[in-house]
Amino acid sequence: MITDLLRSIDQISRDKGINSQILIEGLEEAVRSAVKRKFGPDYELEVNFNRELGEIEVFEFKEVVEKVEDERFQIALKDAKKLDPEAEIGDSLGSKMDIDVLGRIAAQSAKQVIMQRLREAERDAVYEDFKDRRGEVVNGIVQRFEKGAIIVNLGREEAELPVKEQIPQETYTQGDRIRAYIYDVKQFSRGPQIMLSRTHPNFLAALFENEVPEISDGIVTIKQVAREPGSRSKIAVFSKDKEIDPVGACVGMKGSRVQAIVQELRGEKIDIVTWVTDPAKFVCNALAPAEILRVIVDEEKKVMEVVVPDDQLSLAIGKKGQNVRLASRLSNWKLDVTSDSEYQKALEEGHKSLLELPGIGEKFAKSFFDMGFSSVSDIAKAKIDDIASIKGISENKAEELIQGAIMYMESIGKDNDKSQDEEKEDTLSGGLHE
Repeated sequence: MITDLLRSIDQISRDKGINSQILIEGLEEAVRSAVKRKFGPDYELEVNFNRELGEIEVFEFKEVVEKVEDERFQIALKDAKKLDPEAEIGDSLGSKMDIDVLGRIAAQSAKQVIMQRLREAERDAVYEDFKDRRGEVVNGIVQRFEKGAIIVNLGREEAELPVKEQIPQETYTQGDRIRAYIYDVKQFSRGPQIMLSRTHPNFLAALFENEVPEISDGIVTIKQVAREPGSRSKIAVFSKDKEIDPVGACVGMKGSRVQAIVQELRGEKIDIVTWVTDPAKFVCNALAPAEILRVIVDEEKKVMEVVVPDDQLSLAIGKKGQNVRLASRLSNWKLDVTSDSEYQKALEEGHKSLLELPGIGEKFAKSFFDMGFSSVSDIAKAKIDDIASIKGISENKAEELIQGAIMYMESIGKDNDKSQDEEKEDTLSGGLHE
């Protein structure tokens, strides 16, 4: 019997991955609960698991009295002397209890407590196992479906792949194998909840790390990922070793590495671009394969105006703006893509507006343009110090120019409002006439 109890504890500990001490504490608590249930909550006792004997020992404590009034809590002095010759009135005397007296109902109660503690220990063990596995790619089997979510069997535990974390158009049936990314592990009273994702940007990064040895070895680093799951992704990579091409390492021989990832993502297109420290150059890489003519950077607003050849505009923007949208996420810059002809037209209009501003001739217009002020609008938004930094312009002159630019912009705004009002009146008049 002793051997059976020890063997059971060791077996459960190994099978469930639970510390044997947790099981022993649960066992002690179960017996304590059973005794309290039988004799009452005020019953004084001590429960211990004796590892050497392999059994639960229960010691009940009673007060030594001259005359017993309650046998549950008191013991007569003469009886106490039999157990301990040195016992005296007022002492608390402990004696080992025969737990067989607990009976069938109490034993059943103890079993329930043990099972509850076992379930709690299992839940805690699963949480401890998975809480540090966030960011890991796992393999599982589709177990069932719940309100669109896929419940995945990971072996010892089930995980959930919510609808929003599933790649659009992907379908699975019960028993299918599935790979996913652990993006969160939550602990609830009912147990841990392992949350999976196939749409997370880090899922793509983790797939590359598993497929490309240079990444797992730390030679090639993934700097940024932008995804539109199921459609297209961009991943920026950098090599610490100048001899190793980061893009080539990720593509692999005849595209074997990247194709393995594309197949895993059911055909999602993947653009691999080289990361560089210069934001403008990086944006050019991110917008590939479109050709870039020039990039105008606004550091303060974190905006870049990207100019491309007229025949490259649709390529740079991509289908429904996808290419420029992904490049913007990848670079963390707002990107305004424009064609060369539109850019030249805007320059001409800006130059013309500069010449209309009192105090600015052709010479100053060129100086303003060289300093980054390509239109009256730019001057209206500028600071006095910035304008005064232009050769030949004092602070007073700079202030006058800024005020003049502001008035110019206001007059244009009023003209536009007036024009719109006239159009509305014409429309209304036409309607009444009919």
